[in-house]
Amino acid sequence: MKKKKLIFRWFFGSMVILILIGVSVFGYLSWNSKNDLKYLTISTIDFTQLNDGVYSGSYTLFPVSVSVTVSVSDHCVNAINITKHFNGRGKPAEVIIDRILADQTLQVDTITNATYSSNVILKAVEQALIKKH
Repeated sequence: MKKKKLIFRWFFGSMVILILIGVSVFGYLSWNSKNDLKYLTISTIDFTQLNDGVYSGSYTLFPVSVSVTVSVSDHCVNAINITKHFNGRGKPAEVIIDRILADQTLQVDTITNATYSSNVILKAVEQALIKKH
């Protein structure tokens, strides 16, 4: 009987420690990402200087990860497809694609309540266009 209690206490204690470590790591990564987001800049790219083609880009800033393909023809971005968007609650940010296409620039307003995902989508498109430029 004592052995079962000892095993239970050891198991329970180990689980509590693992949970605390997990929460601490997640908290640290979230805080670090907020700091990174604060200093994240999106390059100004002259869309009229882009060459025709289809290009891929991706960007990750914990907890958001985005991959895109960008189609350019006649020095105009005519399509942006999100091929991967691990976003948590940032799905609404995907409408930022419409803003980029309408304004033909990456210098657009982010989506309210989806700032992380908005910025990561912008950065993924930027990465694709930098390859293009």
